[in-house]
Amino acid sequence: MLLAYIGSYVPATSATIGPIDRIFTRIGANDDLAGGRSTFMVEMTESAAILNGATEHSLVLMDEVGRGTSTFDGLALAWAIARHLIDSSRSFTLFATHYFELTQLPEAHPSAANVHLSAVEHKDSIVFLHAVQDGPASQSYGLQVAQLAGVPPAVIKAARRHLARLESQALDTTPQLDLFALPCDEPEQAEQAPEAAAPAVSSALLDALDALDPDALTPREALERLYELKRLAA
Repeated sequence: MLLAYIGSYVPATSATIGPIDRIFTRIGANDDLAGGRSTFMVEMTESAAILNGATEHSLVLMDEVGRGTSTFDGLALAWAIARHLIDSSRSFTLFATHYFELTQLPEAHPSAANVHLSAVEHKDSIVFLHAVQDGPASQSYGLQVAQLAGVPPAVIKAARRHLARLESQALDTTPQLDLFALPCDEPEQAEQAPEAAAPAVSSALLDALDALDPDALTPREALERLYELKRLAA
């Protein structure tokens, strides 16, 4: 789109381009040592400029927002920024993220959609096809990418063992899976007395069980459904 607007050659057979007033980008991870700004401060400063300046005619490109701070802070900020771009700015936005929880946004925001780049796994190797496909990615390929980058096999093997332990552990002590479980605009529901909330929880649990089709779930989805059912039964 930028190439088209500056009159350059565009490597495409066809394209439909609407009116674009500005192009905003938040890509990369660089600190500003001379200015005394951390990587996360630079990231948030650029994100603030986008949120304050983008309009419905703007093109916004954001990559891995929230990675410069703790997992939960970063996830919450990435979710809130994406939601602001959907509801308030209404900009045409490409929002790349490894926060799987953000793939829930299209469920509440019809104008949003999930896409991913396809890849093919063969044993411990991986080939990225760079083909855009509908829907969220079913898994991450961090260990395979690390192996391609030349990380020693012993480190990859240790990471794979530790990953298996982490995935097998119950996540009762982490709020991450429940972070977006309740509508943020309806706090009164979260403050109901336990006696009043109990019947609704039981009904929700039964409905979730009735709607569950184990044969249609990926391993990652099955794990997430299990955590959801455990939360509803609590």
